Amino acid sequence: MIYVTGDIHGDKRRFDAAKRLRRGDTLLVCGDFGFLWEGGAKEERLLKKLGKKKYAIAFVDGAHENFSLLNQYPQGEWNGGKVHLLGGNLYHLMRGEVFTIEGKSFFTFGGGETKDRQAYQDAGKWWPEEAPNMEEMRTGAQNLKQHGLKVDYILTHWPAPKMGGPERDMNALDAYFLALSKEVEYKRWYFGCLHTDRKRTAKNYSLFQEILPVD
Repeated sequence: MIYVTGDIHGDKRRFDAAKRLRRGDTLLVCGDFGFLWEGGAKEERLLKKLGKKKYAIAFVDGAHENFSLLNQYPQGEWNGGKVHLLGGNLYHLMRGEVFTIEGKSFFTFGGGETKDRQAYQDAGKWWPEEAPNMEEMRTGAQNLKQHGLKVDYILTHWPAPKMGGPERDMNALDAYFLALSKEVEYKRWYFGCLHTDRKRTAKNYSLFQEILPVD
Protein backbone atom coordinates (compact mmCIF):
# COMPACT_ATOMS: atom_id res chain seq x y z
CA MET A 1 0.00 0.00 0.00
CA ILE A 2 0.95 3.64 -0.41
CA TYR A 3 0.78 6.06 2.51
CA VAL A 4 1.37 9.79 2.76
CA THR A 5 2.30 12.07 5.65
CA GLY A 6 3.42 15.64 6.30
CA ASP A 7 6.59 17.37 7.48
CA ILE A 8 8.85 15.25 9.68
CA HIS A 9 11.62 17.76 10.52
CA GLY A 10 14.11 15.07 11.42
CA ASP A 11 11.97 13.59 14.21
CA LYS A 12 12.65 9.84 14.12
CA ARG A 13 9.78 9.24 16.57
CA ARG A 14 7.39 9.93 13.71
CA PHE A 15 8.20 6.51 12.31
CA ASP A 16 6.77 4.87 15.43
CA ALA A 17 3.33 5.60 13.97
CA ALA A 18 4.32 3.83 10.76
CA LYS A 19 4.56 0.38 12.31
CA ARG A 20 1.51 -0.78 10.37
CA LEU A 21 3.43 -0.41 7.11
CA ARG A 22 4.51 -3.71 5.65
CA ARG A 23 7.30 -4.91 3.40
CA GLY A 24 6.82 -3.47 -0.07
CA ASP A 25 4.73 -0.51 1.11
CA THR A 26 5.68 3.09 0.34
CA LEU A 27 5.61 6.11 2.67
CA LEU A 28 5.51 9.48 0.88
CA VAL A 29 6.53 12.60 2.81
CA CYS A 30 5.30 16.10 1.89
CA GLY A 31 8.52 18.02 2.45
CA ASP A 32 10.73 19.23 5.31
CA PHE A 33 12.09 15.72 5.75
CA GLY A 34 14.82 17.20 7.93
CA PHE A 35 17.20 14.26 8.22
CA LEU A 36 19.75 16.06 6.07
CA TRP A 37 20.51 19.10 8.18
CA GLU A 38 23.73 19.10 10.20
CA GLY A 39 25.69 16.44 8.34
CA GLY A 40 28.17 14.25 10.16
CA ALA A 41 28.46 10.61 11.17
CA LYS A 42 25.44 10.54 13.48
CA GLU A 43 23.11 11.82 10.78
CA GLU A 44 24.60 9.43 8.24
CA ARG A 45 23.95 6.49 10.57
CA LEU A 46 20.33 7.55 10.97
CA LEU A 47 19.85 7.89 7.21
CA LYS A 48 21.32 4.42 6.76
CA LYS A 49 18.89 3.07 9.35
CA LEU A 50 15.95 4.67 7.56
CA GLY A 51 17.12 3.18 4.27
CA LYS A 52 16.94 -0.27 5.85
CA LYS A 53 13.21 0.00 6.62
CA LYS A 54 11.11 -2.79 5.13
CA TYR A 55 9.09 -0.16 3.26
CA ALA A 56 10.27 2.60 0.93
CA ILE A 57 10.50 6.17 2.20
CA ALA A 58 10.29 8.84 -0.50
CA PHE A 59 10.06 12.58 0.14
CA VAL A 60 9.70 15.84 -1.72
CA ASP A 61 11.96 18.55 -0.38
CA GLY A 62 10.54 21.40 1.66
CA ALA A 63 11.92 24.81 2.58
CA HIS A 64 13.92 23.42 5.49
CA GLU A 65 16.40 21.02 3.93
CA ASN A 66 20.18 21.27 3.68
CA PHE A 67 20.35 21.42 -0.09
CA SER A 68 24.15 21.45 -0.05
CA LEU A 69 24.04 17.96 1.48
CA LEU A 70 21.05 16.73 -0.50
CA ASN A 71 22.53 17.62 -3.87
CA GLN A 72 25.67 15.62 -3.15
CA TYR A 73 23.75 12.35 -3.42
CA PRO A 74 23.79 10.51 -6.76
CA GLN A 75 20.82 10.78 -9.06
CA GLY A 76 18.97 7.78 -10.36
CA GLU A 77 15.57 6.57 -11.50
CA TRP A 78 12.85 5.09 -9.33
CA ASN A 79 9.38 4.11 -10.53
CA GLY A 80 9.75 6.13 -13.69
CA GLY A 81 11.02 9.42 -12.28
CA LYS A 82 14.29 11.04 -11.23
CA VAL A 83 15.40 10.79 -7.60
CA HIS A 84 18.36 11.34 -5.34
CA LEU A 85 19.45 7.95 -4.05
CA LEU A 86 20.07 8.23 -0.31
CA GLY A 87 20.72 4.53 0.16
CA GLY A 88 18.56 1.44 0.48
CA ASN A 89 14.84 2.22 0.42
CA LEU A 90 15.29 5.98 0.95
CA TYR A 91 14.69 8.41 -1.93
CA HIS A 92 14.34 12.13 -2.60
CA LEU A 93 11.68 12.76 -5.25
CA MET A 94 12.95 15.46 -7.56
CA ARG A 95 10.89 18.41 -8.70
CA GLY A 96 8.61 18.11 -11.70
CA GLU A 97 8.77 14.34 -11.98
CA VAL A 98 5.96 11.83 -12.51
CA PHE A 99 6.24 8.49 -10.71
CA THR A 100 4.11 5.38 -11.10
CA ILE A 101 3.74 3.42 -7.85
CA GLU A 102 1.44 0.40 -7.66
CA GLY A 103 -0.21 1.54 -10.88
CA LYS A 104 -0.94 5.04 -9.54
CA SER A 105 0.68 8.20 -10.95
CA PHE A 106 2.19 10.93 -8.76
CA PHE A 107 3.41 14.38 -9.81
CA THR A 108 5.97 15.66 -7.32
CA PHE A 109 7.18 19.20 -6.83
CA GLY A 110 9.09 20.17 -3.70
CA GLY A 111 10.31 23.55 -2.53
CA GLY A 112 8.83 26.47 -0.69
CA GLU A 113 9.64 29.72 1.03
CA THR A 114 11.07 30.20 4.53
CA LYS A 115 8.93 32.56 6.61
CA ASP A 116 11.67 33.66 9.02
CA ARG A 117 14.36 33.79 6.39
CA GLN A 118 16.65 36.24 8.16
CA ALA A 119 16.84 34.10 11.28
CA TYR A 120 17.79 31.05 9.22
CA GLN A 121 20.35 33.06 7.26
CA ASP A 122 21.92 34.31 10.50
CA ALA A 123 22.18 30.70 11.68
CA GLY A 124 23.71 29.59 8.38
CA LYS A 125 20.72 27.34 7.69
CA TRP A 126 19.13 28.90 4.62
CA TRP A 127 19.68 27.82 1.01
CA PRO A 128 18.46 29.66 -2.09
CA GLU A 129 17.60 26.28 -3.66
CA GLU A 130 14.48 26.17 -1.48
CA ALA A 131 12.75 28.21 -4.20
CA PRO A 132 12.12 26.25 -7.42
CA ASN A 133 13.63 27.73 -10.56
CA MET A 134 12.15 28.18 -14.01
CA GLU A 135 13.91 25.14 -15.44
CA GLU A 136 12.31 22.91 -12.80
CA MET A 137 8.92 24.43 -13.53
CA ARG A 138 9.35 23.87 -17.28
CA THR A 139 10.41 20.26 -16.65
CA GLY A 140 7.29 19.72 -14.56
CA ALA A 141 5.04 21.20 -17.23
CA GLN A 142 6.67 19.07 -19.95
CA ASN A 143 6.35 15.87 -17.93
CA LEU A 144 2.70 16.57 -17.21
CA LYS A 145 2.02 17.17 -20.90
CA GLN A 146 3.63 13.81 -21.68
CA HIS A 147 1.08 12.26 -19.31
CA GLY A 148 -1.83 14.05 -20.96
CA LEU A 149 -2.12 16.63 -18.16
CA LYS A 150 -3.58 13.91 -15.97
CA VAL A 151 -2.20 12.23 -12.84
CA ASP A 152 -3.78 10.47 -9.90
CA TYR A 153 -2.05 12.50 -7.19
CA ILE A 154 -0.03 15.67 -6.74
CA LEU A 155 2.50 15.70 -3.91
CA THR A 156 4.07 18.99 -2.78
CA HIS A 157 5.36 20.77 0.28
CA TRP A 158 4.01 24.22 -0.57
CA PRO A 159 0.22 24.57 -0.29
CA ALA A 160 -2.14 23.98 -3.14
CA PRO A 161 -3.70 27.26 -4.37
CA LYS A 162 -6.07 29.13 -2.05
CA MET A 163 -5.75 26.58 0.78
CA GLY A 164 -5.12 29.02 3.60
CA GLY A 165 -2.03 29.98 5.55
CA PRO A 166 -0.73 33.45 6.44
CA GLU A 167 -1.58 36.42 4.28
CA ARG A 168 1.27 37.13 1.87
CA ASP A 169 2.00 38.24 -1.66
CA MET A 170 1.78 35.57 -4.34
CA ASN A 171 5.19 34.19 -5.27
CA ALA A 172 6.29 32.34 -8.41
CA LEU A 173 5.48 28.94 -6.92
CA ASP A 174 1.96 30.09 -6.02
CA ALA A 175 1.42 31.21 -9.60
CA TYR A 176 2.79 27.93 -10.97
CA PHE A 177 0.57 25.81 -8.75
CA LEU A 178 -2.44 27.96 -9.58
CA ALA A 179 -1.89 27.29 -13.27
CA LEU A 180 -1.46 23.56 -12.63
CA SER A 181 -4.67 23.42 -10.61
CA LYS A 182 -6.58 24.76 -13.61
CA GLU A 183 -4.87 22.67 -16.30
CA VAL A 184 -4.16 19.30 -14.69
CA GLU A 185 -6.73 16.63 -13.90
CA TYR A 186 -6.00 14.93 -10.57
CA LYS A 187 -7.79 13.02 -7.81
CA ARG A 188 -6.04 14.47 -4.76
CA TRP A 189 -3.36 17.01 -3.92
CA TYR A 190 -1.41 16.44 -0.70
CA PHE A 191 0.84 19.11 0.86
CA GLY A 192 2.56 19.59 4.20
CA CYS A 193 3.62 23.20 4.70
CA LEU A 194 0.72 24.36 6.89
CA HIS A 195 1.42 21.84 9.68
CA THR A 196 -2.21 20.79 10.02
CA ASP A 197 -4.06 17.54 9.40
CA ARG A 198 -7.12 18.69 7.55
CA LYS A 199 -9.17 17.87 4.48
CA ARG A 200 -9.52 21.35 3.01
CA THR A 201 -11.58 20.53 -0.07
CA ALA A 202 -12.79 17.35 -1.72
CA LYS A 203 -9.44 17.09 -3.54
CA ASN A 204 -6.93 18.97 -1.39
CA TYR A 205 -5.40 17.69 1.86
CA SER A 206 -3.12 19.43 4.33
CA LEU A 207 -1.05 16.85 6.22
CA PHE A 208 1.21 16.98 9.23
CA GLN A 209 1.42 14.05 11.65
CA GLU A 210 -1.24 11.74 10.26
CA ILE A 211 -0.20 8.84 8.05
CA LEU A 212 -2.97 8.20 5.55
CA PRO A 213 -3.48 5.74 2.71
CA VAL A 214 -3.44 7.78 -0.48
CA ASP A 215 -6.84 6.38 -1.50
